[in-house]
Amino acid sequence: MIRLIALLLCLGAAQAQAACRQALALGLDVSGSVDATEYRLQLDGLAAALLAPDVRERLLAMPSAPLRLAVFEWSEPGHQRLILDWREIRSAGDIAATAAQLAGTTRAPAPPGTAIGPAMAHGAALLGQQPDCWKRTLDLSGDGKHNMGPHPRDMRRALSNRGITINGLVIGADSTDATDRRQVEIGELSAYYKAWVLTGPDAFVEVALGYDDYQRAMERKLLRELEGLVLSALPDGGAQALRD
Repeated sequence: MIRLIALLLCLGAAQAQAACRQALALGLDVSGSVDATEYRLQLDGLAAALLAPDVRERLLAMPSAPLRLAVFEWSEPGHQRLILDWREIRSAGDIAATAAQLAGTTRAPAPPGTAIGPAMAHGAALLGQQPDCWKRTLDLSGDGKHNMGPHPRDMRRALSNRGITINGLVIGADSTDATDRRQVEIGELSAYYKAWVLTGPDAFVEVALGYDDYQRAMERKLLRELEGLVLSALPDGGAQALRD
């Protein structure tokens, strides 16, 4: 009897560990370089990206092991605002409710600095709340380089053995009369994220040419992140679950 109880407890623990295929935390830049219109384009763009048919299909691809999603805003050290606490995405209704909450979020006062390092630490702490997920991913969107608080390179070093992936979405300036300069700035910021922010062997950076391009870039990034998991990283039985 004792052996049977122990076996049932082990099976229950294994099932709990297999309940979440991915924890995805999204961090949105609300520093001083982001005006009211750009803020709205970020929130509405993310909401629309989640509702895109291809993204929705990927989000709901494994009902037996749903994805969990959280969203926060960041600017200076100590200023991170959670606007969507962890939500399990099991149905189209969950996606619609998430999109509606994001679209209905209004901007709160935020200090102007850009603290990417502390945003990385905050996102990692959020992901630490989801230890049972097969994969844990942090996405940071931003339109500028770090200028306050612990440097991203130090946070990257500290987080390199935490089993999390940190991706980036860099946003170019919305300048219609300086296309060449914008391309240079985007290239520099992409290189900066690759050097100091991206963490994990599968990490990547996506580019939005401007805030008007944010929705398209977010859709492309989500599709890439959700297209599949590395089978070797899954718990026993995970590969079969992906094939089912």
